[in-house]
Amino acid sequence: MTWPAVRVGHYSSVPPADLRSYLRSLDVATLVDLVCEYAQRHPELRRALDAHRLLHDAAAAERGRDHALTTSAVLDTLQRLLDGGTSADVAPLARRTVDRIRTALAELDDGSGAVRAELDRAVGLYARACVAHPPPPTALAEWILDVALADRAPQLALTEFADALGPAGLRRLRSLVDNALGEETGQRRRATLERLGEELAELTGDVDTLMAVLAGTPPTETARRLDLGRRIVRALRAAGRHAEAIAYAARTLGHDKQGHDKQGHDKAAGPEHRPAGRERALEELRARAERDVGAADELVRALHAEGRLDEAWRAANRYGCSLDLRLQLAEARAAQHPGEVIGVYRSHVEQLIAHRDPHYYRQAAQQLRKLRTLHKRADTAEEFSAYLAELVETHKRKTRLLAEVRNARIALPKPVRRAPATR
Repeated sequence: MTWPAVRVGHYSSVPPADLRSYLRSLDVATLVDLVCEYAQRHPELRRALDAHRLLHDAAAAERGRDHALTTSAVLDTLQRLLDGGTSADVAPLARRTVDRIRTALAELDDGSGAVRAELDRAVGLYARACVAHPPPPTALAEWILDVALADRAPQLALTEFADALGPAGLRRLRSLVDNALGEETGQRRRATLERLGEELAELTGDVDTLMAVLAGTPPTETARRLDLGRRIVRALRAAGRHAEAIAYAARTLGHDKQGHDKQGHDKAAGPEHRPAGRERALEELRARAERDVGAADELVRALHAEGRLDEAWRAANRYGCSLDLRLQLAEARAAQHPGEVIGVYRSHVEQLIAHRDPHYYRQAAQQLRKLRTLHKRADTAEEFSAYLAELVETHKRKTRLLAEVRNARIALPKPVRRAPATR
């Protein structure tokens, strides 16, 4: 059926109620033909319809009996939609999936940890969906607190929900946490509330609160104090106070020459703000990185925050730093120096494959696409072919991984057929 062309201006004046009445008057076959005709002409409509179809399929799977298979199918569908930049609001489905897995976790013996891993993944997908289509911030804040305080709670990072919460949601969550702390006596739940309070302080740049927590932490709790110190550095950096962050990282996260812990809000705001003091702080961080590879991340972050990207890259290579941080540096360096960052992305591919999970296999395939582009730009395309052949040979039994590589439009090398041995 071919429908006549219509003038947009004509229908823009038709009241929505009249249009709905007209569409309801059509029989199903006619309405289907009409929608399909216009979907062929308008790609955005086609994408929206495809998204709704996938959601419908996922919801149907969600009602199935096999928890492991159906939940995995729902999560895979959500992942595809979010990775594809869908305009559909998938947050409600993601929220239902989280709640469903929470119920299953309370009822099942999860000795293998598989259901818990599903729950963590589902929460991460819900956070992404909320950023695209934020729910009411107050309701989201209340849900986050409820989930965080539940028995067998999932890994829940407030940083992933910060954009969806916005200032209003963060204020509401801060109020809920403060009220709950005044009433809670259970040790586990209280520890959770304190952690949420610290994350909120970090997100909102509330350095004073973090300083107060640090001051009340016994000197014997070294790991706890180190974690708080890092939160303070991140809070300062998030507030744009980069000079203070550098100074605080150099002074407070380490020890002075006499071995005494250096801390205090006034010290973070000392003369190190001046350029000469800033250089001294960086030199202290370099000295610490020479002694302790674990301190390299703070040095690299400080250089990166200062915009000294070449120095940050050299420091990362010299002292070593976390793969996540090297990936951040590689993203910024890839445009001008594609050949230099290839090793970082190869390491990331191996890390992703090591998870042995379809979700991570999909990410590994996307990184392989990036590696292929980097090799082309570095005029080393043959090296990528050899690398891919070796990777496929190493992981040839991981059929799901190979399927994801094919789905990423990467041609797999043909297996080498050995000639039969002559007798």
